[in-house]
Formats: sequence, structure tokens, C-alpha cells
Amino acid sequence: MTKVLIATDKPFAPVAVKGIRQVVEDAGMELALLEKYTGKDQLLDAVKDADALIIRSDIIDAEVFDAARQLKIVVRAGAGYDNVDLRAATAHGVCVMNTPGQNANAVAELVFGLLVYGLRGFFSGASGAELKGKKLGILAYGNVGRNVARIARGFGMEIYAFDPYAPAQLMESDNVQAVASVEELFSTCRIVSLHIPATAETKNSINHALLSLMPPGAIVVNTARKEVVDEASLAGIFDKRPDFKYLTDVKPDIAAELAARYPDRYFATPKKTGAQTAEANINAGIAAARQIVDFLCNGNTQFKVNNGDV
Repeated sequence: MTKVLIATDKPFAPVAVKGIRQVVEDAGMELALLEKYTGKDQLLDAVKDADALIIRSDIIDAEVFDAARQLKIVVRAGAGYDNVDLRAATAHGVCVMNTPGQNANAVAELVFGLLVYGLRGFFSGASGAELKGKKLGILAYGNVGRNVARIARGFGMEIYAFDPYAPAQLMESDNVQAVASVEELFSTCRIVSLHIPATAETKNSINHALLSLMPPGAIVVNTARKEVVDEASLAGIFDKRPDFKYLTDVKPDIAAELAARYPDRYFATPKKTGAQTAEANINAGIAAARQIVDFLCNGNTQFKVNNGDV
């Protein structure tokens, strides 16, 4: 019988597992669970006879693919997939997918939780500021970016976006003003929300030059990846600009230094929490199960993210 393994150091909610199980078993497949594992050896043992694998932020590297001789597909329940070695997957003939859009609303709502917290002085009781009328820049206009724009309209914000891969007509249809460059986005908007993946092109791309362009009272919100922000530049802009705030769901390597030196201008969630809602948990898990069944039964590779024929 075809075996689908859920391997999650950070488990799905029980209701999500129940939904995944129903999808898998209705397709005549077996579901196995490896939750809260404490060592890589447990993962390597569990994948030996798995045909399909559902993960969250778990690291799936070449060693895992070497151990998983029957593996045909890995689905990362979420949008980001930099925790999977795509080159190794392709070399082993394994299809890798993500579940784009399933966590988008959860992450977008967190953006505004962070913004309200930051603009109100971390709820210190001091006079703060409102979102209404502020210029918001959205860097990357994918599923999360579009949800951020939708919520921002409710706050009465002026919304701008830059994404070289998204047509300007799409943004304009959402009442979002498309700008011509990332420099224009940062120089126009007091608040910038980052939604770019961590790629060779984007890593350390949020640098001193960009941050220096921002208007007075600048706030950067990062619910994407810590690697996209150049941390030396981040530390430098904190020193240079006493009006600058950084609010993040992806704790930087220099988090302790920033928290100690700038407690009124820096905040990071204790753990990455953007997709940590019951709804997102269920949506992403069930989407992953459906994509596995569709791939194994029908060969559908719509959400494939690795190169090469598999």
C-alpha cells in the first residue's frame, strides 16, 4: 500500500491530521505519523518506506533523500520551501511542492498585529500613531501581499507595491499603486512590509541604501525570511536613525543585540508564528494531502517547485 508520512517536529493540530488522514485513506493509501521527533535518526528511519512526505519547517536534505528510497513526492505545507534541498530532490527523482496561498491570510493578519503593536509604542501607554492615512509599501505582490493590501484598505491606508513578476494591472485592480522600482517603494512609503522569498537574488537585498531612503518614522515589517535583510545594514540604520523601527516574525541573528539596545524600536516574535493559526494549519495540511493524491494518482505537478523531470 502507498504510504504517506507526516514528519513534523512542530505537529499539525489534531483536526488538521484528521483531515489529512481522511484525504489519504479515501484514496486507498496509508498514513503514518512522526511528530515531535528529537533526532534526525528518527526521521531517517521513518522515511525509509515512505512514498510521500508532508512536512512543515523540517529540514529535508540530501541525507534524507538518500534514506528515502521509495520517496516520490515531498510537500511542504506552507509557501516557503528553502528547508528542502531541491537539487538533491531532483537528483533522486523526487517532486517537491509547496501549498501557496494556504497560509496567506494568517501571515497578512500578523503584519497588522505587529504594526498596531509597533505604532502604539508596544502598548507602553505612551501616545502612539494610527495606520489610517499612512503609506504602506508591499514588497512582492503574491498571495500574502494581496491579502496585506486587502486588509490595509480596511485601515484606510495608501497602498503601494513593487513586484517585477506581477503585472501592474493586477495591483491597480486591487486599488494598489504599482511603483517602478524597489527604490521608489522605500522612498515613498513610511511603512514597508516584506514578502520576498530568500533566493540568491534577494538575500541581503534589504540593505543600508534602501533603508536610508525611507521617510521619517520608518517601519519595516518582515514576515518573510530573515536572510533577505542585511543585518549589518540593519544595525547601522538603527544607529543612524532614531526614528526607525523593525518588527519581525523571523528573528535575526543579531536579535539579542537589537533587543538590548533598541527595546522601544525593535520587536521580534519569540518564535515564527505567521502561519500559526488553526485555520492555516488545517488549510495547508489538507492541501498538501490533496496535492499528493493528485500527483500519485493523476500525475498533476501544478505546484512543483524543483527543476528536472520527476
